[in-house]
Amino acid sequence: MKYLRIGRPGDEIPVALHEGEYYDLSFKTGEIDGDFWGLEFDLDECPRIDIEGERIAPPIARPNAIVCIGMNYAAHCAESGAEPPAEPVVFYKHPNTIVGPNDDVQIPRGSLKTDWEVELGVVIGKPASYLESEEAALDVIAGFVVANDLSEREFQIERSGGQFSKGKACPTFTPLGPWVATPDEIADVQALRLWSKVNGTYRQDSNSKDMIFSVAKIIHHMSQFMAFDAGDLLLTGTPEGVALSGRFPYLAAGDVVEVGIDGLGSTRNPTVQA
Repeated sequence: MKYLRIGRPGDEIPVALHEGEYYDLSFKTGEIDGDFWGLEFDLDECPRIDIEGERIAPPIARPNAIVCIGMNYAAHCAESGAEPPAEPVVFYKHPNTIVGPNDDVQIPRGSLKTDWEVELGVVIGKPASYLESEEAALDVIAGFVVANDLSEREFQIERSGGQFSKGKACPTFTPLGPWVATPDEIADVQALRLWSKVNGTYRQDSNSKDMIFSVAKIIHHMSQFMAFDAGDLLLTGTPEGVALSGRFPYLAAGDVVEVGIDGLGSTRNPTVQA
């Protein structure tokens, strides 16, 4: 099943996408949040709807946390001049950075180094702490989603004070969508093509098999240090091909940045000056 939200900001409704048909879930639940993942739906009881012309919203409501993993693709570590980490590198983004798959992205005031990062997002479906195994970690996954972990590299690296979040938490810096796909929709999460484009030209084109730490490994590992809540969003790192590599210019107002993952759709966000 695929789940999405449609509507203007603050007036979104939850929708299911199944075999090309859209179903209104709003009479069953108000939001796609932590409580949503414990519900069951009979689509025969849900009205079909036409979403033509509707805004596609972020597919999840604001989570309690966005937990992010850095330096998790071998080739990205190489282009950044860094050694692969021995353990997952973690940082957090503010949940209010989430926007929809076609919404504007703001270039922050004073920014000269706004960068793109296609990432596989994982939505957590149940509370998880001190998981016993990687197999148990897979059981807490509600679904997968396309994410763009936008980053301002001067804020992140040169003005960081020793942490990433200054360059990661600018408004609109986490476009998501268009939907969350449940695990049964994805044959092998460690064999997904990921790509990004700027103004129609490819920047990143890689595969989740290049991850240093698998999705299951990350969730199991992080559960030893924190408690996930249902509805939390986990971002699992980006592959090579970002502007930080020095091979491409950074984003400027007027650019259009796209990111996509096989089976999960894509985002297409125009950039504007904050």
